[in-house]
Order: sequence, then structure tokens, then C-alpha cells
Amino acid sequence: MNDFLDEMRELIKKLNDASKAYYQEAREIMSNYEYDALYDRLLALEKESGTVLSDSPSIHVGYEVLSDLPKEQHDSPMLSLDKTKDVQVLKSWLGSNEGLLSWKLDGLTIVLTYREGELVKAVTRGNSVIGEVITNNARVFKNLPHRISYEGELILRGEALIRYSDFEKLNADIEDVDAKYKNPRNLCSGSVRQLNNEITAQRNVRFYAFTLVKAEDIDFGNSRKNQIEWLKSLGFDAVGYKVVNHENIEKEVEWFAANIETNDLPSDGLVLTLDDIAYSRSLGTTAKFPRDSIAFKWADETEKTHLLEVEWSASRTGLINPVAIFEPVQLEGTTVSRASIHNVSIVESLELGIGDELMVYKANMIIPQISENLTRSGNLAIPSQCPVCGQPTKILDENGVRVLTCPNAECEAKHIKGLSLFVSRDAFNIEGLSEATLEKFVQRGFIHGVGDIFHLNNHREEIVEMEGMGEKSYEKLVKAIEKSREIKTASFVYSLGIANVGLSNAKLLCRYFKDDINALMKAEADDIASIDGIGPVIAQSVEAFFKNPKQREQVDALLKEVTLQKEELSEDAMIFKDTTFVITGSVEHFANRNEMKAVIESKGGKVAGSVSSKTNYLINNDAASASSKNKKAKELGIPILTEEDFLELLGES
Repeated sequence: MNDFLDEMRELIKKLNDASKAYYQEAREIMSNYEYDALYDRLLALEKESGTVLSDSPSIHVGYEVLSDLPKEQHDSPMLSLDKTKDVQVLKSWLGSNEGLLSWKLDGLTIVLTYREGELVKAVTRGNSVIGEVITNNARVFKNLPHRISYEGELILRGEALIRYSDFEKLNADIEDVDAKYKNPRNLCSGSVRQLNNEITAQRNVRFYAFTLVKAEDIDFGNSRKNQIEWLKSLGFDAVGYKVVNHENIEKEVEWFAANIETNDLPSDGLVLTLDDIAYSRSLGTTAKFPRDSIAFKWADETEKTHLLEVEWSASRTGLINPVAIFEPVQLEGTTVSRASIHNVSIVESLELGIGDELMVYKANMIIPQISENLTRSGNLAIPSQCPVCGQPTKILDENGVRVLTCPNAECEAKHIKGLSLFVSRDAFNIEGLSEATLEKFVQRGFIHGVGDIFHLNNHREEIVEMEGMGEKSYEKLVKAIEKSREIKTASFVYSLGIANVGLSNAKLLCRYFKDDINALMKAEADDIASIDGIGPVIAQSVEAFFKNPKQREQVDALLKEVTLQKEELSEDAMIFKDTTFVITGSVEHFANRNEMKAVIESKGGKVAGSVSSKTNYLINNDAASASSKNKKAKELGIPILTEEDFLELLGES
């Protein structure tokens, strides 16, 4: 028994660590293939021993969501489904009953609530007990009805997703290969959970209903099929399904398998649900699974290949990430020759060596992964030198995961953040220089410092030949660089990356010194600290930056490359002079809160991050909210404005 428990504890730790890394930290420490194998082994041990430990993933669903979105508890837990890869198990599970066999959509599960025909709430599945409220984002889903004919309370569940065709269109507009979105599910998850629903709308997110939870006073004839058809009659798109029984279920599974390649909706299997509503309810649930539904997962298509090399790519975080390069194989209709290995722990667990025979597959038919190393030679050398700076590498243990890093603080790969700030929209606004592209240019030696960006034309031939670039992209990049040479003084100051100096503080500094960059560079900390809104910490940062010989030399060199534009401000336009605002919640009339902030600052006002006695107005479209900022504003007697109130104050209502 002790042997059982020891192995179970080890499996539980590995599985929980993998789930936490994937769901909370957006990183992967093992493949889906390996996770499923470990999970199945755990289930077998639990069944054989009759023991289920308290932290087993077999009785827990998901992890706590992490974001700034409001949270809400579901009326009942949103359980996951038991699963099988065996059609005969599916057939046996159905028995003599009739069921609905449908696509298992691979997106983000959402619960919608309508009252009096209007959408009043949308909540994500979250950790199955508590989800995130994304109502504003759901309202911009491409195919979701804004009003329905049913006036009672309607609660339904479905999947938010981005179709393959829309995903490909979004990626087609991104010329940098490394900047392209990885897969529809991750893009959908990020899109649905945006704080700015304009981004959600741009991503073409759609909703497909799969379960009716509540609709009173409607007779569905005890049939889930009738429920789905009724939802479709209200204007909802629903997941495609087939009515199945013991006689035709194998044939219909074959139909889905034959049509998966032409299905525009991301799917990672099928779902079989009993049609009889009353019988389904009588079955109840286990601790983790409902008993009226089961998932069917496709058996992964695997191919043999041989490992040719492993690329080690240094990143701005200091991590050096391995990517397997193998002989090209056909998987799910496409040619595959690369797969991320993620970290040293996975390299070691696979015992990789050059020339090894590998089994590879596509997780969810999308992401190439190594499922098994048949040779296990273990002769792959972990690099002892950083591929960018050539300095010694170091292996670190991060929560039980071994990762390769470059500890050199001066490694050029780590300068990407500063370069990224320099070219960002609020600084030089150079389109075509994503972090991935900057990283490539640094690694190839085109960029050593920010000034080199203005001389990328010296590397024309090499850039044109780079993957994801070409002549057209190069010409667009050069034009963007030339256009950026004329820049507002505040944007220039912000681009320098002075500690504690964001765009707002850069504007305050430049207005005080009337856009005279030389006066700013000569200023003492005491003088700078006298500016309203600039404290002693920021003042010291500014003085220290311009007194540093190396940084001053860099600024002087940059000034020879650019023309600074003064901000033309009339006193009459400064309607918000000496006025401080705080902005919270979502906005509708502006693209985002930063755009509203820019308007306030252009009129002489300031935008603070928190409510205090110095705040003149709090802007919040939800004036009745019980948020901490609303409470503080009410305690201090500070007016709470909606956007409409603000526009009226601005004189634009």
C-alpha cells in the first residue's frame, strides 16, 4: 500500500505542477501526451488501491483565475467530463439510450444569462466554482444576439472561440513570423479576458451554445435536442451534433473523423450527451464528472522521425529555450519539422541525443510535440555558453523545473525590453519592430544600442533574406524609421527609459522646461522636484540619468538623428490645468483608458492611479460600483463622473 501511495503522491505533484504552470503561468513543463499518460496511471492506481488523496487532480477541476476582471461564483460547479479514446467504450456507455454526439469545441467555456430578452451577464468557467465576469466582452462577440424574443430568465452554456479562418486572417496581417499567434484557443482566451472589449471585437470571437441550463415555462418534450433547436430559433449558433444510438454511433464517429479537417471550429474531440433530460438529472454527478455526458478524445496521429539538432534561443528574460529540429514529417495534413522542448527538465526526461529516433504528434492537432524518444541516447550537450553573448550559462531550479539561463547582466538579449520601449507607440512608434524582430536583430549583431535602429539600412541584404521579412517588409520598416525621426520632446524623453519616468511624467517635465531638452538635461534634482506631480524620487532619477556620462553620450548621439517637436499649447486650451482625475473601469467612447488619459493631459490635467484628497474627479461608468476607488471617492466627497459627464466637462457632449 505504501508503494501505491508514494507513486500516487509523486504523480499528483507532477500533474498539479504541470497544470499550475499551464493555467496560471502560461508556460508548459510537459507535453499533453505525457500529462495524459501520467493522469491515466494515477486513475489506475486510485482504482486499484481504493484511495484518492485530497490534492489529486482527479477530484479537482482547474486553478484559480488570475486577472483584474471581477469574479463571481457559479450557482453550481461547472464540472469537466470523463473521457475515453475508445469508440467501444463510448458505445457501451450509451447502452440502449439515445444521445447527442457533437464536436468538443476547443475554446473558452462561457455561461450567459438573459433577462427580459437582454444579455445581463457573461461569466467564464474559471476554476469551475468561480469565474470571471466578461459581460462587456460578450456583447461584442460576432454572432451573439443582442436581444432575443424570450422574456424569461435564460441561462445557457457554450464555447467562445475563434474560427480557423479568422485566426489565419489575423495571422496573415502579422509579417514577423515569431510575432504570429500560436493557436486559436490561446488567442481566444486572451481576447475574451481583455479589459478593453475593442480588442475582443477585433479578434472576431464567436459563441456556440451547447447546453441549456434554465428556461422556465417552456416544454422541451424531455429532449436535449429540442432544447438546442429552441436556442437556435432564438438566434444562437449551436454546436453541430448528430443524434446517435447503439446502432449508428460508430458510423457517426467516423463521420466526425472524416470531417474534422474541413471543420472551421477548433475542436479536440467529441462530446456524447444523453438526450433524455429527466434521466440525465436522475444520474447526478461524481465529485468531478457529470454522469450524463462523456468526452471522446481523438487518438493522436504520431510519426517517427530523427532529431537533427536542437536550437538554443536566448531571450530578454535570460532564459535560453530549446527547440527540436527534426526530419520533416506529415502530421494532420501539414509538414512539421520543429517542436518546442520548453526547458532542460524535459530535455533530460526525454534523454535526447542528436540522431535519436523520435515519435512526434500535434497536441489537439495543432501544436507539434515530442511524445517519446525511442533511442534515448542522452548525448545532447547542454550549452555551456550563451548563444548571444558567449558568456557562461547557468542551470537554475525554478519550482522543480530546471531551466538554462544566461546570468550576464550585459547580455545583448536582455536589452530587448529597453529597445522595445524605445520603438513603442508612445515613444518612437516604429511599426515592424516587434520584440521578436528586435531579438533577431540583436542576435545577428545588427543592433547593439538604440542608435543602431536608425542605421538598419546598413544591413539591407541580410534583413531582406531573413525568414518573415522580405523586400516589402524591409521597405515598410525603413519608412517607419525615417518617419520616426520627427518626434515630440515628451515622447523622446519617455523613450530613454529613465527609471520611474512614464509618459505622463515625461510630459510634465517637458511642459515645465518648455520642451527645452538641454535645460532638462542640465536641471538639478531640487529644481525638478519643484514641479507639481514630480516627487524627489523621480527628480533624483532624472538628474542621475543625465549626469551619467555613458547615458548622456547616448542621448547626444540620438539628438543628432532626430528632430524634436515642441508641443503647441495655448492657455485657453488648458481647461484641466491644476485638475487631477482618476480613471477606473471600462470605457466606451474612447479606445481605452490611455486614450482618455492623453486627452486629459493635452488639456493640462493630470491622471493619478489612486484616489486621494488631491483628486478632483473619479471617472467610472459604473457609479454604483462597490469598488475601493468608488468608496474612497464617496468618503472624500469627490465627484464620480461617467464618460458622458466627462465629455460634457470637455465640451464635446
